[in-house]
Amino acid sequence: MLLHLNNELVKKPVRIVSLVPSQTELLCHLGLEKAVVGITKFCIHPANWQKTKAIVGGTKSIDIEKIKSLNPDLIIANKEENVEDQILELSRHFPVWVSDVSNLGEALQMINDIGKLTKTVTKARKLVIEIEIAFKKLTGYPGKIKTCYLIWRRPYMTVGGDTFISDMLSYCGCLNLYEDVVRYPTVEIDHIMEKDCKLLLLSTEPYPFKQKHIEELKIQLPGTTIILVDGEMFSWYGSRLLKAPAYFEQLSLQTKIKRQQRI
Repeated sequence: MLLHLNNELVKKPVRIVSLVPSQTELLCHLGLEKAVVGITKFCIHPANWQKTKAIVGGTKSIDIEKIKSLNPDLIIANKEENVEDQILELSRHFPVWVSDVSNLGEALQMINDIGKLTKTVTKARKLVIEIEIAFKKLTGYPGKIKTCYLIWRRPYMTVGGDTFISDMLSYCGCLNLYEDVVRYPTVEIDHIMEKDCKLLLLSTEPYPFKQKHIEELKIQLPGTTIILVDGEMFSWYGSRLLKAPAYFEQLSLQTKIKRQQRI
């Protein structure tokens, strides 16, 4: 989705506002530290940017007036992470580019597109090739494990088959038990049990699941292997993808060991 842009700017942008944490990290990887002037409070990588860049609110609570004061020549947003009305308002004043990512292929295309927009095509292409190679080396867990991935508590929420997280699960050898539904449905523990869930993954974001939640759920799901996972590895679709395959391999090994211990 493009607003006021044809996927390419005439000049290299020198005042960029990023409204998406994973894409902020990507801009850093592409060497655009000097060009980025504004980020959200959730853009925690790289950590020092929280002190050196203007904070323009949260991903869904953007401070439009503050962004206007920064006079950006490019705003980078995302269809899912940002609020449409706020993005449309910004597009009336500045060039806005909006990504829409639901799988690895679209993530790689997004990286190439941002490379074109920011005149960092060579660096972006190099990153894409490195990510492709890393994912091709993945061996994963033999067979598909019936898996539920929880992103929220009270109520419990999982991920549907049309999400980026669901696509990442497939690279871990996981069968998303909720691949037949869309977006982020609420679920009951009883239903997870009825679907014969073999592996329950508790994400560290957006809800910060911890070890204590594993202990609680073990009581309700005695036959299920439960593991705490790094949410950034499953939901960040920028340069963090370089680290994801090695993490998925480690997770597959951890899953195999834990499942064997249950036998």
